[in-house]
Amino acid sequence: MKAELNPDIRAATWRDFLPIYRLEKRCFQNDSWPWIDVLAALIFPETVRYVAAVDEEIVGFIVGDRRRQKDMGWVATLAVAPTFRRKGIARRLLKECEAGLGTSRIRLSLRESNRGAYNLYLISGYAEIDRWPRYYRDREDAIVMEKNRRSP
Repeated sequence: MKAELNPDIRAATWRDFLPIYRLEKRCFQNDSWPWIDVLAALIFPETVRYVAAVDEEIVGFIVGDRRRQKDMGWVATLAVAPTFRRKGIARRLLKECEAGLGTSRIRLSLRESNRGAYNLYLISGYAEIDRWPRYYRDREDAIVMEKNRRSP
């Protein structure tokens, strides 16, 4: 397989629930969302959601939610199947989500140990702004990052 793939990126719908739910469980295990949260992310009006498909198989997804009063968006989750990582899929999903959110500021959080994601966010223009001690179930800290998209 090539280093870069060109997956089909499209808006996710409730019809994508089962493959997204399975991928959420596979990627996040103990920290994965319950099924009701995954379904809510696929139907709530203020969320933007996209999937990446290779040969019609969903191999990645992202969900962001808008907080219009603060002109801010949150990337709530971003997952790529382990065998499809490091092929540019997460970067493409992130760009699509940022555009879909349409907010001046975008925040996200990630595990302190997730160096691959941390580096992706750094090169995508995010900066570390906070830490949430013992955020995850296993008590690992979360890093909070923000991207400011306002024109200078």
